[in-house]
Amino acid sequence: MKGLSTTAAKASLISCHACHQLSRIPAGFTKGDAICPRCEAHIHLRKPNSISRTWALLIAAYILYIPANLLPVMTVISFGKGEADTILSGVKELIHAGMLPIALLVFFASITVPVLKLLTLTYLLLSVQYKSRWRPRDRTFLYRITEVVGRWSMIDIFMISILIALVKLQAVATIEPGMGAISFAAVVILTMFAAIGFDPRLIWDKMEEH
Repeated sequence: MKGLSTTAAKASLISCHACHQLSRIPAGFTKGDAICPRCEAHIHLRKPNSISRTWALLIAAYILYIPANLLPVMTVISFGKGEADTILSGVKELIHAGMLPIALLVFFASITVPVLKLLTLTYLLLSVQYKSRWRPRDRTFLYRITEVVGRWSMIDIFMISILIALVKLQAVATIEPGMGAISFAAVVILTMFAAIGFDPRLIWDKMEEH
């Protein structure tokens, strides 16, 4: 009937996080003691310690984001002279070289996307903890976008790898990855795990409370 809704838990159903098989909640079910009948993974009504785990990963990503932008991501050594470049200085060099589209792509993927992902996950965590009822559908959609686009912020790491391979083939210079690249890769990995660890169903749980 229109206007009526229910949840899987209310219908005595539980979804597997691994294969998404929908199963009946066994009698006497407690957290993590049930096994998926299809893939044999442990199943839970909600991801265990979702909020605390996501906060831990997110705080670590915030901390590493500082050296990721301040430290050089690569050093180009040519004829015995080396020049270190951070992400921003690399964007400036691309602009000066007349490669504006590539510069914009690197800036968007390496600066804009990580910041937006960090801020979005922070907002989602706070909205759940403060039991916000504001636009749950929009917040769920925001989470889905964050989970999908976050992996594309590794594009500058891919570019460094390609540059190193090309330069070594031509034997004209040496390119060495810097600590900034390692820190940035760690930020991307941590935010990816944070997005995976966050359970968007917590957004809707608050809508069930009266």
